[in-house]
Amino acid sequence: MSSIMEFISHHSNLLLKEFLRLYRNYEWTLSFSDKRVADWPLMKSPIPTVALIIFYLNTVYFGPIIMKNRKPLQMRWVLLFYNLFMMLLNLYIGVELLVCALRRSYNWSCQLVDFSENPHEVRIAKALWWYYFSKFLEFFDTWFFILRKKNNQLSFLHIYHHSTMFGLWWIGVKWVPGGSSLPGAMANSFVHVLMYSYYALSAIGPALQPYLWWKKYLTIVQLIQFVSAMVMGIKAIIYNCQFTRWMQYALVAYSFSFIVLFGNFYRNSYSKKNIQKKLN
Repeated sequence: MSSIMEFISHHSNLLLKEFLRLYRNYEWTLSFSDKRVADWPLMKSPIPTVALIIFYLNTVYFGPIIMKNRKPLQMRWVLLFYNLFMMLLNLYIGVELLVCALRRSYNWSCQLVDFSENPHEVRIAKALWWYYFSKFLEFFDTWFFILRKKNNQLSFLHIYHHSTMFGLWWIGVKWVPGGSSLPGAMANSFVHVLMYSYYALSAIGPALQPYLWWKKYLTIVQLIQFVSAMVMGIKAIIYNCQFTRWMQYALVAYSFSFIVLFGNFYRNSYSKKNIQKKLN
C-alpha cells in the first residue's frame, strides 16, 4: 500500500512541476503579448476560449445522440439571416483590413507588427479580434447541422477546421494582431463572403438550386487560398522575415493540412468517378 502511495505522490509531484513550468513559460510569453488587446473581451486568459472549444467538441459528440430520436428542425429563416449576417461580418473584416493595410503601405510578403496606438494599426487589431470572434460564431454552422440532423456534414475536415481556427486566432490576436498575420485573415474573410453568400442563397429553397452550380468553385478558391498562404509562409522563411518565426512554420504546416483535407474533399465530391458512384 505504501509503495502505491509513493508512486502516486511521485507522479503527482511530477505533474505539478510540469504544470508550474508551463505556467511560468506562459507568464513569460505574456511579457511580449500585445498590451492593447489585454482587456478586450475573451483576451485576458485562454481559459474561456479553451472552454468554448471543449464545449463545441462535446456538442459534436453528444448532439447527434440527443437528436437521434427527435425530428430535425426546419430552420430556413434562421439559416438565411445567420448566413447573411456572417457574410456582412466577413465583408466588414476583409474591407477594414484591406483599407488599413493599404493606408499603412503594408508589405504583403513580410510585415512586422506595429504595436503603437496608430489609428490604422488599432483598427487592424480590432478587425482581427472580430475575425477571431467570427470563428466562435462559426460553431453555429455545426450546431445547425446537428439540429437539422445533417450528420453527414460533420466530417473530420469540418470539425478540425472549426475547432482549431478559434483557438489559433486567440493566439494570433493576443501576440500578433497585425503585420504578416493580416493577409491570411483578409483573404479568408473574402472567401467567407462568397461561402456565406452561397449558404444564404441555398437556404432560400429549391427554387434557387439551378443557380447554385458554383459550389465546386468555392472549394477551388479555398484551395488556392491555402496554397497561397503556404507559398507566402515558405517565402517568408526563406528570406528570413523576422515576423514571429515559429508562427511562419506553423502557418506552413497548418496550410498544408488544409490543402490535403480540402484536396481530398474536392476529389471525393467532384471527380467524375465519385460523381458516377453517387448517381448509381
